[in-house]
Amino acid sequence: MILKKIINLSRINKQFIVLFSDSVLLISTLFISFSIRLGYWYYPDDYLMWAILAAPIISTPIFIKFGLYRAVIRYIGLKALWSIAQAVSLYALVWGVIGFVVSVEGIPRSVILIMWVLSLLAIGGSRIVMRGLITNNIHTNNIDDFSSYKRALVYGSGDAGIQLVSALEYSKEYQIIGFIDDSKELQGNQIRGLNVYSLDNIGSIINKYKVDEVLIAMPSASRTKRFDIVNTLNSYPILVRMLPGVADLAGGKVSINDLRKVSIKDLLGRDAVKANKDLLSKNITNKVVLVTGAGGSIGSELCRQIIFLEPKALILYEMSELALYTIEKELSNIGIHSIDIYPILGSVKNKSRLLNIFKHFDVDTVYHAAAYKHVPMVEFNNTEGVDNNIFGTLNCAQTAIDTGVKTFVLISTDKAVRPTNTMGTTKRIAELILQALSATQNVTTFTMVRFGNVLGSSGSVIPLFNKQIKAGGPVTVTDKNIIRYFMTTPEAVELVIQAGAMGQGGDVFVLDMGKPIHIAELARKMIRLSGLSIKDESNHDGDIEIKYTGLRPGEKLYEELLIGDNVSKTDNSLIMRAKEDALLWDELEPLLDNLKKSIKSCDQKKLRNQLIQIVPDFKPQCEISDILY
Repeated sequence: MILKKIINLSRINKQFIVLFSDSVLLISTLFISFSIRLGYWYYPDDYLMWAILAAPIISTPIFIKFGLYRAVIRYIGLKALWSIAQAVSLYALVWGVIGFVVSVEGIPRSVILIMWVLSLLAIGGSRIVMRGLITNNIHTNNIDDFSSYKRALVYGSGDAGIQLVSALEYSKEYQIIGFIDDSKELQGNQIRGLNVYSLDNIGSIINKYKVDEVLIAMPSASRTKRFDIVNTLNSYPILVRMLPGVADLAGGKVSINDLRKVSIKDLLGRDAVKANKDLLSKNITNKVVLVTGAGGSIGSELCRQIIFLEPKALILYEMSELALYTIEKELSNIGIHSIDIYPILGSVKNKSRLLNIFKHFDVDTVYHAAAYKHVPMVEFNNTEGVDNNIFGTLNCAQTAIDTGVKTFVLISTDKAVRPTNTMGTTKRIAELILQALSATQNVTTFTMVRFGNVLGSSGSVIPLFNKQIKAGGPVTVTDKNIIRYFMTTPEAVELVIQAGAMGQGGDVFVLDMGKPIHIAELARKMIRLSGLSIKDESNHDGDIEIKYTGLRPGEKLYEELLIGDNVSKTDNSLIMRAKEDALLWDELEPLLDNLKKSIKSCDQKKLRNQLIQIVPDFKPQCEISDILY
């Protein structure tokens, strides 16, 4: 009760209590020092008594100077103890010197040494004892029983792990059970009073101590290492959190106790290849760069990376007012004032506006990311999807040639390979347009970069799964066997920029997306890593059910990145150059004219047949009768 009242006192009152306590301890140590030296209980008189009682007068300014009364006892550490040692040592020296200078009789030299040792123990020890009492009191009062704690294991007993435990020591949420570490030398030992366990015993430890969370404190670990750890922990219904990367910690972007939930990018299981800085800057630095679809998932990330590569100007071309406002505001807040940013509202279907913009700004490089990409949405709105994705690309490409744009990079998709839906077919035709135009001129270098799903994009299943898990389920998966390629958006865009700089004209580059991921297994992992269990026939009391809804219109069980087998490597192991059949412009142009006529007449049957004529690999899954418009 008394300790609780002291804890609740104001800061200045606590400092006075500590000062008074130090004064009593220093006077007491002097009495004890004389008694130890003389071998009996000694009670001084006259001048010596005044010298002993004057100890606090000497110590107080010294202790204040060394910050002994600024330190918060609850968080006292080695640095504070070192300050105490310095302060006490200086106090003992000054007290002894003054005693000899004023010729106080009866002070043996050995008393000063004894007094110094005892003062160190008394002043330092009192703070350590108080820290222990306060910590115990806080834990006792804030948490009535251990059931209200989140029981956690810390994976990694290095510096980051130890700092994390220190940060959570006074937490009102966590009870740290122990460390997990791969080092056999550390396993079985104790660090900060906590046992170090092997990952091999993780199952029994989780069951024995009813562990709720595992906190991964390995900021410098590679993505492959993180993948292995998370993959092992995925077998247990525990929440997994991760300390940010060492680069974020060093950059001061996050604090040491800023844990985050494991994201799906931690499950990709491979490390990024170091970027080629020359390729990154080749088409951007000191050039006027235009990004179509600048407010979309890929377009906005392109803008973020481009701005740091110091273009002369960056033009954001976007048809959505809200998306354009959002990305322009974000880029402006970055604070690179030397780069002009121009937010331009417009559609790629408006060729005259494109021509005016390209001419006015004298554009050097175009990244064409504008497209309708949601498969079912384009499937039900064929004419609009074809008009935007095919003729929007044609407008941009022809305008680029007419205005002398040096480089034009198309963001393509794996759905363009042997498409089963209209969206994929429109992207394949967009590729054919650029290949055909590339062969007719040498003004603009056209390059296409093809890749799969990016994490967190508006069309990705990841945000959907997160939302469904947060709502309590069910998590909806279209088919048990469906698989997809995944890549983080920043990594994909970085590779797109590099691939665009490798282009020689009409190139199709394919990004290595790693191993395909089963969507059903992805759903299971996301549920388990959220600390929840799966509700199914074997576990009727589970938290989240996985519901299979059937393939959506135009959706494939698996995606491909290559049409043929003719592929060659580049200097970047994650970028491949594909050699694929193309159409001549004289062959393609009349086919496009027929497409345009079918769009105007809204003749869905004729439009479908013409798409198949241009892309014979198109095997539509959706019936004409299912098309809305």
